[in-house]
Amino acid sequence: MNLDDLASWIAEATSRGAVPVLAGRNGDMDTIGSAISLAASNPGLLACGLHVGRLASRLCEELQAPFRKLSENPTWPSKLGGIIIVDAAAESQTGVKIPEGIPICVIDHHDTCEWEFGLGDLELRGNARATTQMIFEYLEKHSPETLTNEVRKLLLAGLITDTGRFRHADESSLRTAANLLQNADFEYQEFVESIQTETMNASDRGAIVKALTRCQSIESGQWNLVHTYAGILEGRVAGLLVQAGAEVALVSRNRDGETRLTARAPRSSTISGIHLGKMMQELAEKMGGEGGGHDGAAGWSGKCDRIAGETAFINILAKTRRTEN
Repeated sequence: MNLDDLASWIAEATSRGAVPVLAGRNGDMDTIGSAISLAASNPGLLACGLHVGRLASRLCEELQAPFRKLSENPTWPSKLGGIIIVDAAAESQTGVKIPEGIPICVIDHHDTCEWEFGLGDLELRGNARATTQMIFEYLEKHSPETLTNEVRKLLLAGLITDTGRFRHADESSLRTAANLLQNADFEYQEFVESIQTETMNASDRGAIVKALTRCQSIESGQWNLVHTYAGILEGRVAGLLVQAGAEVALVSRNRDGETRLTARAPRSSTISGIHLGKMMQELAEKMGGEGGGHDGAAGWSGKCDRIAGETAFINILAKTRRTEN
């Protein structure tokens, strides 16, 4: 990842006009924190996106962090210098149509990529556990004054949540966390407790319980798969299934004719041959739609029956060989 290229691209793009920093439509803490933190480094940048998740929404309000919510057909500024897209492995993952002929810069840490790049475009793909990790490296080198307590909290929250509270962290991401805290003026443990305390209402709890009661455990090829379907909080349900011992967890949902699959796997599975991101990408090739992600966390969405989507994933899993370590 060449941070100097990013600095040059931003300088050139902002000289031509406004540059939206577009967050992926999942609206999680990593994508929202990345967009806001990068936008804070230059007055010509503006963080925006289609959706803001619960934790990200709460932190934005508490930290008074500016973020503009877009419609699916946004009205872009009349004079665009470029568009930066963070934490999205494909245009469809932003949820909006990118204007044609406008230079783009994609900053992402996913293992899969479906973007097409042209002249004047830039791709920054780093070996990082979270996009906020990449944004911090850029700010630390090119805009250290941007690293206020508020920005550090946004970046740290994205890193904590995208690594599953550091369960999927590596040496580099742990070092980033330490560097984020090095010049911070807030108490780490208190902050961690605040972001881990996620308010859930009775409806949320009921939805999770219902999803868990529908779980099925099957053997798919050489792997144990626990799968269920849920109306909301699919990632939370999948995480609980992994904690319960599933080698692969799959949670599906169907809304307005679109099926979404969310998969999680523990480290013991990923080092033995599971790469959920590549499996979801293969699913997209077979079923249409779009899919991808990391080795231990990935998703797919497309226009098909929920059972058909689950079955296609199970077939891909059954063909995945277990490697001995």
